[in-house]
Amino acid sequence: MGTDRRSIATGTPLLLAEVEEGVGTVTINRPDRRNAMNLEMVRALEVVLAEFETAPEVRCLVLQGAGGAFCAGGDLKEIRPGASLAGAEHLSLDQWLRVGQLTQRNTLGRIYQMAKPVVASVAGAAAGSGMAFALACDLRIAAEDAFFTTAFASVGLCGDSGGSFFLTQIVGAAKARELYYLPERIDATTAERMGIVHRVVAPTDLASETVALARRLASGPTVAYGYMKENIRRAASGADFYECLDVELTHHTRTGLTQDFEEATSAFLAKRTPVFNGR
Repeated sequence: MGTDRRSIATGTPLLLAEVEEGVGTVTINRPDRRNAMNLEMVRALEVVLAEFETAPEVRCLVLQGAGGAFCAGGDLKEIRPGASLAGAEHLSLDQWLRVGQLTQRNTLGRIYQMAKPVVASVAGAAAGSGMAFALACDLRIAAEDAFFTTAFASVGLCGDSGGSFFLTQIVGAAKARELYYLPERIDATTAERMGIVHRVVAPTDLASETVALARRLASGPTVAYGYMKENIRRAASGADFYECLDVELTHHTRTGLTQDFEEATSAFLAKRTPVFNGR
């Protein structure tokens, strides 16, 4: 892996992106609005995620927010469900719904399905669709001052962005109902206990701990990680036992043909630490 940092043009100051040491970092950059999302930001996110998904030099992704917040969800001043958006007045309701479906698949869906580990680095608020974006990631590391809330009931909405799916997978249907119906703030420690967060760190350590975790993943057997992710996704989505067995065997055999497996075998015999190249 190279060590040079490379900035990625996103077409908007509302979203920043860079690659360094195998890690692609995406920063939601609207701190004056607690990183609430608008259409300009989401469109840029679609493009950046598509680039990072296929870029061979990117072996792990980090999603984070600027200015002490992760993401406060959709900006209701600019994105109102059922209302026309600037430049989209010509769309019928069905057309607008289809645009929304594709946008969600190209953002949350891409995070959920891409064959690379994705880490959410959460400080401050992760609310509404912002919480859903964090839940779509594979791992979540949170500062002690972070909090999560579904938020939708507070504004009379049922919720979108896959949050009900992701939350049900993590905490179960009964708890997900509670968290949606009664959208209280979940502090970082409680979120860790519930399995929503995988690690809680001091706010001053969040950046360094995120980098350490992401670089560890980026230097690992990333082909195997991709198949692990698909195996777990299938199991979590209700695939039956024998389907999971068959898929695991196919993927296990495939990873047995990688350079990483050969390197790991040689390193084991030589009693040294393997150096994986993601191939």
